[in-house]
Amino acid sequence: MNFPSAQRSLPKAAALAAAASLLALTACAPAVDVKAAADAANPGCAPMMVALPDAIGDAKLRKTNSQATAAWGEPSQVVLRCGVNVPGPTTDRCVSVNDVDWVIKEGNPVWTLTTYGREPATEILMDPNVISSATVLADLSQAAGKIKAVRHCVGQEDLQNLPKSK
Repeated sequence: MNFPSAQRSLPKAAALAAAASLLALTACAPAVDVKAAADAANPGCAPMMVALPDAIGDAKLRKTNSQATAAWGEPSQVVLRCGVNVPGPTTDRCVSVNDVDWVIKEGNPVWTLTTYGREPATEILMDPNVISSATVLADLSQAAGKIKAVRHCVGQEDLQNLPKSK
């Protein structure tokens, strides 16, 4: 017997089944294991966490298993934790990207980038050999800016312009 309508719908059904299987497999992908920061429950993290980008460069946002954390890339290229210790005055390099100050500690190979002057503070771990720090900071500064700045980095030139005490 010939069932032309059934034969035409069979490829559609197979395609739908394949798509459903793919969705099921991606839904079961394990979350990235990220240790939460000590102050991860700080409500100040929430506005930033909901404003995080879906991608940093080509690295897509992934699920994590801890509060106030995020990760991008497969394997993880960028890891973010909100609620880390707020950095005090430091001689470490500090850069401002889109009005957000970041203290940079260059490791080998992982760099740690921490917001300066914002409470709670946010920390980013990334490898500059895998993804550009400029891309990371440009893509994350808008979200990090959701936490209000209370201080800013000062550089050598700022210190030289201070009034001299008598």
